[in-house]
Amino acid sequence: MTAGSETQLHAGAAKVDISPEVGIQIAGDIGRRRPCTGIAEPIYARALVLEQAGRRYCILSLDVLAIDTPYVDEIRRRAEDACGLPPEAVMVHVTQNHAAPSIGNHFCRDTCELFPAEHQWLRGGDERYNEPAVAGAVSAIGEALARLEPVGVAVGRAIDGRVAFNRRYVARDGSVLWQPRDCNPSILHVEGPTDPEVGIVTFTREDGTVLGTLLHHTCHPVHGFGGNEVIGGWPGAWCTQMEEHFGAGCTAMVINGCCGNIHHVNFLSPEPMPDHRQVGRMLAESTHRALASMTPLDAAEFAWTRRVLPVPRREIPDELLAEARQMLDDHPQPLWKDEIRVEWDWVYAVGIIDIADERTTDPDYPYELQAVRIGEFALLALMGEPFVEAQLAIKLASPLPYTHVAHMCNGYLGYVPTLRAFSGGAYECRTGRGSRLVPEALDMVEGASVELLRSLHEMG
Repeated sequence: MTAGSETQLHAGAAKVDISPEVGIQIAGDIGRRRPCTGIAEPIYARALVLEQAGRRYCILSLDVLAIDTPYVDEIRRRAEDACGLPPEAVMVHVTQNHAAPSIGNHFCRDTCELFPAEHQWLRGGDERYNEPAVAGAVSAIGEALARLEPVGVAVGRAIDGRVAFNRRYVARDGSVLWQPRDCNPSILHVEGPTDPEVGIVTFTREDGTVLGTLLHHTCHPVHGFGGNEVIGGWPGAWCTQMEEHFGAGCTAMVINGCCGNIHHVNFLSPEPMPDHRQVGRMLAESTHRALASMTPLDAAEFAWTRRVLPVPRREIPDELLAEARQMLDDHPQPLWKDEIRVEWDWVYAVGIIDIADERTTDPDYPYELQAVRIGEFALLALMGEPFVEAQLAIKLASPLPYTHVAHMCNGYLGYVPTLRAFSGGAYECRTGRGSRLVPEALDMVEGASVELLRSLHEMG
């Protein structure tokens, strides 16, 4: 084998339709029955497999709301059995599409029996969807692996401040307003920043055509929230735009950043919000600017690493736990708000009891961090919905100048707010299945992420 063949990077990309059947629960809300009534736009499992000198790495992006860790483990197990990919070399990311199902349950553990059997959708998932989605994901990996061919890699970036906005605001009395409507005059200022970067990595065949792209931006995909039709959200619309640009042989994949506090609605503007197709077109416009000045990457510097960080689970105050138990004593069956919605407080009560039980057996959460590098580019995978402040700090400290951060990777965890956010409270900080780590968790994840990227840099 020549030196050139030893460092030549190969890539393959594929996507497989994982749209649900009619009747499957659409996720993205708390306590609302949302059976799918139709597929307005298909959703996909998108896989990119990289290979160099026999070493393989897979990036998988799923157009769903969330995936629980047991199903990540199952995808990795099957990918190892069918494709020879070691589990630590498979990164499973979801775009967090609020107009799609979840894989697994994210409002309780599988062992929780507090939700009634006739209303299993309250658990946050639909067991009928899990196997087809997992099988589709593994199929996408296999198809990508079968399409491996030599590639050149390049990276670029642009800035776009039109589509993503911080959704937390400090009010004039010092409290925090979450997604305040109608340009609320109580707003004093935005609590935090956004990340306006639009990133793209291209994988180009020897004939000059592009076989796949990684697209990076940071914004909650909540178009279609509350509806019963499946759509791809802005990530799907952006992928469609770029696949049309590069041609039928290209598979585009979105890597969504740390958007725990980032939304597509500008709550300071009276103008109507753009729909998901408009957002996709705007991001495509910015991507074209990035394509005008791409930087080639040295594929000889191809490496990856992984770490599991023990992060303490939040202690549940006795008073809060007592209130949750009292709620279920008073209302052992769901407390209905109307014919399709259960009161949030009832759902939260189940979550409080579930995470309290979980903490007694395992006081630390095994927080997985992954990172893969090609030259001066790195993709960092984080769990849950970290606030964007950590992503910005990680990018600033990273020794690799092109660093993309992916949220919602390798299992559902809930929000990871900043320490400052806890002093203001509001939705993302409310103790429950959706926010269960200690307030210092984001600082811990940020520090470990920078250490991981520095060790990855030294591998080159």
